[in-house]
Amino acid sequence: MLILEKEAQFGSVTSARNSEVIHAGLYYPKDSLKARFCVEGRDLLYRFCQAYGIPHAKIGKVIVASEDTQLASLEKIAQKARANGVDDLVFIDRDQMRHHYRGLQAVGGLFSPSSGIIDSHNFMQTLLGQAENYGAIYCPSTWVERITPMKSGQKPGFILTLANSQETFQLQANGVINAAGLGAHDIANTIEGLPTHARPALHLCKGNYFTLSGKAPFSTLVYPVPEAAGLGVHMTLDLAGQARFGPDTEWVESENYDVDPLRKDQMITAIAAYWPAIHAHRLSPSYAGLRPKLKAEGAGDSDFRIDTAQTHGMTGLVNLFGVESPGLTASLAIADYVSRAHLAYS
Repeated sequence: MLILEKEAQFGSVTSARNSEVIHAGLYYPKDSLKARFCVEGRDLLYRFCQAYGIPHAKIGKVIVASEDTQLASLEKIAQKARANGVDDLVFIDRDQMRHHYRGLQAVGGLFSPSSGIIDSHNFMQTLLGQAENYGAIYCPSTWVERITPMKSGQKPGFILTLANSQETFQLQANGVINAAGLGAHDIANTIEGLPTHARPALHLCKGNYFTLSGKAPFSTLVYPVPEAAGLGVHMTLDLAGQARFGPDTEWVESENYDVDPLRKDQMITAIAAYWPAIHAHRLSPSYAGLRPKLKAEGAGDSDFRIDTAQTHGMTGLVNLFGVESPGLTASLAIADYVSRAHLAYS
């Protein structure tokens, strides 16, 4: 098995540009792939971290209702969570919020003890090591130029035209799993004969992060009530205790990871809605990531999309689209599903 990586370093795009949060599975519609794989993946991920010594911490998170009108949203989140099998949420009233989360503007909260944080690079490094232990060959700085299905009457499979900085070459593969994140749509467009309906449009939603200097104000993750395109500007912690805020929502036309310092004012406004003590001088631009959305701005949420031969008619091909949050949490569950789907339709 070959693992093809377009970039010089694995996990340097979407996988390294997120909140590094282990999600509990609270927000997603019942029976959606996001709900299923988030809950399954969360448990698999905690076990994997423990088994391989990957730094992580189950620090929990609180979703904050900053005004009375948002209390109903907390109840809806709790209902979705219960439908997804998440039954450990705890409602926190106004007095309890004031006692446990001094400084928050809150009339109530919803605490998720199963939420946590992870060293995502260590996780990816361990996955690569395990893959190589089982015989996989890692090929960085190698990209796909064309994928051609074998002709009718031949053994099922594909001819891959690949390139690196030195040459263009071809190889034959029995199967192809297109799990390229932001690049999955570009790879799908290189597959000869792939039906139009199996080539979804890609919409880029940028999320900017700002680092908070000094001591973190809270020891758990702090989230506002979710917004239309994401979970809202929240406070996360890394494993060293450094706090950062993000991601915000910025719809863009092209891939760009620069963080505009002028977005700080919008960031402060969002944060101040639940933490009024935020000071501008403590925030500095950090990094940005891109969400691979399957729906355009204002068109609503979309689910993960995993296309097999049942969808596109090509035996041995699996395409993964729209793997945004909670993709990191769901990754092991997605991998298990894809491996079984690939075997079933190979």
